[in-house]
Amino acid sequence: GDVIFRKGSKGDALYIILEGAVKIVLSSPQGDDRIVTIFSEGDFFGEMALLDGMPRSAAAVAIKPSKLLFLKRRDFMRFIKKSDAAFEKILSALSMRLRKTDELLEDISFLNIPARLAKKLLEIGKAFGHMDGETLVINLKLTQKELADLVGATRESIAVELRALREKGLISITNKIISIHDIRRLRQRIR
Repeated sequence: GDVIFRKGSKGDALYIILEGAVKIVLSSPQGDDRIVTIFSEGDFFGEMALLDGMPRSAAAVAIKPSKLLFLKRRDFMRFIKKSDAAFEKILSALSMRLRKTDELLEDISFLNIPARLAKKLLEIGKAFGHMDGETLVINLKLTQKELADLVGATRESIAVELRALREKGLISITNKIISIHDIRRLRQRIR
């Protein structure tokens, strides 16, 4: 729940996650929040404001106990000028993020909510899950609202779909921990 930075604050550092997870959140003038993405160990964030010198475009909030590295803009710029490999990695990561944004827009345009939720559960499971026999257990407690934000849907529609997935035996939820019992059938729902 700790806020790492807020939208509009000065962007003078890049963060690298050593442990934990961080969500990037957009807020409306009315106070509504939407999760844009969730970063985990090994990911970095805060680079946009670092590169363009503009204020932060979103907020960053820890969603698990986290350890972060903090790299000031002046040190980052000095480092990036000396390391072609680091520069290429940053460009590659930014390109991948743009592609993921394109993919999200495509999903919202062409996939229904059940398909988007199935796809997102499998993505989250890949990033934050572990196999327990044949079951994929997602080690990240997410509320229905947070899932809805990630899918681009309402909390109510996600609640209905989660209930349907539970009734079909594809998932179970205990204390906000989602367990996927049938990965193959869940993957089939994406089509």
